[in-house]
Amino acid sequence: MAGRTFDSNAPEVISKIKGLVRFIIAGVGCGRLPTVEIDRYITYCTDSSGECHCNPDLSCGKKTLSFYNESQAQRLIIIFRVLGIVRQLLQENRHASKRDIYYMHPSLFSEQTVVDSAIKNICILLQCSRHNLNVVPAGKGLMMGWLRFTGGDRIYDCIKKPNSAYPIPVHVEEIEGLVSAAQYILVVEKETVFKRLANDKFCSKNRCIVITGRGYPDVSTRRFLKHLVENIQLPVYCLVDCDPYGIDILMTYKFGSTQMAFDARLMCVPEVYWLGVLPSDQRRYSLPDRCLLPLSPEDKMKAEAMLQRCYLRKRTPLWRLELEKMLHDGVKCEIEALSATSFTFLSDEYIPGKIQREGYI
Repeated sequence: MAGRTFDSNAPEVISKIKGLVRFIIAGVGCGRLPTVEIDRYITYCTDSSGECHCNPDLSCGKKTLSFYNESQAQRLIIIFRVLGIVRQLLQENRHASKRDIYYMHPSLFSEQTVVDSAIKNICILLQCSRHNLNVVPAGKGLMMGWLRFTGGDRIYDCIKKPNSAYPIPVHVEEIEGLVSAAQYILVVEKETVFKRLANDKFCSKNRCIVITGRGYPDVSTRRFLKHLVENIQLPVYCLVDCDPYGIDILMTYKFGSTQMAFDARLMCVPEVYWLGVLPSDQRRYSLPDRCLLPLSPEDKMKAEAMLQRCYLRKRTPLWRLELEKMLHDGVKCEIEALSATSFTFLSDEYIPGKIQREGYI
């Protein structure tokens, strides 16, 4: 990928890489095979007392990789091979995706998840984020609404056509000159709902910004949302399916993902409110029985596991009550169930009504 100009941390990261390599070489030179310790991070624990002190910024232990263990040695070999690629990217001021890196040595890496794991471990070892490695995510998020800014070589002017979809940029470091006349940010789980709102000209009628990560949000979508909140300081409402997976997506935006706990501070948005669809909305809005689906065994297992997360008890007890209600009732529904009586009910009544009446939690 072509080089860019905004990476000011490259010399520091390169220095850290050199220091790590020197440590390994020094160990080999002394006749011993060194071990590498990698910090562990978590976004939550399962302490039911609610008295825990979880902090994703702090290590909660270490895992040790040793060249004396064959499987661990293979992981270390892969980590250092990826480190070599990262060093080259930084020195040449170039960028690559994780998929680009995989295809540089597919026989060694065997599958994409191996590269993903190596990059995660490298970020922890070097105490930096993935964008500091010049490894760019494959952006999948979309946005529309009252927003204008420059990003890289293009201008994002969503204000001219506020109901049109624009791709979310993968580099928030490039964003300049943010201008917005929006009153709030709405995050929706699914692209189908995003398109429904676009067809209903929701942003024109409600003066807002709408974002979707098209399911579980990617890194670019989460960092972009956090950047917006920090710079234009608008309330954020999230609309997800009323099922355990929708609620898990909601929690990913607010608290961060378990897979990237070490980077949570750069991507989580604590200001997110749960707009809907709440389990209590099923009765409040008289959703017809035909729109309610029974929770599957997998749904129940996931919901029960989510109830054990400490942050639900400590920080969002009302979310926990809604999740308990879902389990008690044994049913779920999709956002689209709100259109059972009218195609425009979601955009004309449900979303604006809940925001006006503060029907969010």
